[in-house]
Amino acid sequence: MSIDPATLVQNMNDQIGAIQPSDILAFNAEIANIPGIVRLTLGEPDFNTPEHVKQAAIKSIENNESHYAPSNGTLALRTAAADFLAEKYDVHYDPASEVIITAGATGGIYTALSSILNPGDEVLIPTPIFPLYIAIAKLAGATPVFMDTSKNGFVLSPEQLQQTLADHPKTKAVVLNFPSNPTGVTYRDADLKALAAVLADQPIFVLSDEIYSELTYGATHVSIAKYLPTQTILLNGVSKSHAMTGWRIGIMCAPKAITTQLGKIHQFTVTTTTANAQAAATEALSNGMDDAQVMKKEYQARRDYLYAALTKLGFQSAKPEGAFYLFSKIPAGLPQDSMVFCRELAHEARVALIPGSSFGPGGEGYVRISYAASMANLETAVKRIGEYVASKQSTTEAN
Repeated sequence: MSIDPATLVQNMNDQIGAIQPSDILAFNAEIANIPGIVRLTLGEPDFNTPEHVKQAAIKSIENNESHYAPSNGTLALRTAAADFLAEKYDVHYDPASEVIITAGATGGIYTALSSILNPGDEVLIPTPIFPLYIAIAKLAGATPVFMDTSKNGFVLSPEQLQQTLADHPKTKAVVLNFPSNPTGVTYRDADLKALAAVLADQPIFVLSDEIYSELTYGATHVSIAKYLPTQTILLNGVSKSHAMTGWRIGIMCAPKAITTQLGKIHQFTVTTTTANAQAAATEALSNGMDDAQVMKKEYQARRDYLYAALTKLGFQSAKPEGAFYLFSKIPAGLPQDSMVFCRELAHEARVALIPGSSFGPGGEGYVRISYAASMANLETAVKRIGEYVASKQSTTEAN
């Protein structure tokens, strides 16, 4: 008699039961087969990887660079990454000992949080936020502590941070993600100085995911590692800046004493990232420092169009200062449950958005709209959303 797999499932890691599959991926799959639907759901650049970057990968393959790279990444790529961060953001790391090349920023998030957190620890997470950090913290047996920023323009204030720290003495780490997924809001220099003043000299890690740093509109991106260099684990990469999501190359930086420990988890989970992808990323960061500029200009034009168009339809949004998302409050008179709203919109208007409830406290009643889509698709989506809003509001008035 064989063992029932359902019985074995009960003996798996207790923490798996604390998390659920991604709402975002599940909803995207749910509506994927609706004929003619315009999907403004996933954070996937609609540009291609720059040609010179692709050619570097091809050359790497032709040169038979198909063996294991060093676990923390090739020295060439770690040097290119350190030079890129120094040139762009004035943060400085020794490529030999303070840079690890990860399997995308996601690999860095997993490595960092699983290295930092023990069961019973608390990790402070400003919301709304991409839910990956929450799930990984729970897998580590830690307790996520949410700081709802929706009433402060989606920016964590030093006062809110200080009060939360006082209320949660078991805090081991604070997560930051800016420019933000899902809101597009970012932190200015003064904001970061104020947060750093609260955290300075406390034995607390700052995990700062700055993967959208090159897609910042207006003010130049500033890294919190500039003000908290000894406490910050900095994450970046080429996924968004060079339209390389599928290449899975991230950058994780921290002081040597910290990366020495982070490298253990990275080594025993990933071993090393793909050799030819590292060659491509080396080219991207060395000879394509400004490759994002063309994409950023187009994203900004889309942002301006979408923000103005949806405002006219009654959606209230924080104007994005980076990334390629609009986080918009559902207008009055429409379903206020964001999942219900998004399902109705998908089936009745053939437009797919992500429910705000997927992003934690402060997200309900909102939707995330990705403008990593062509202007033609955005215009079609706005037209359909407008017709949907008008039909719902006329029905409400008639009743």
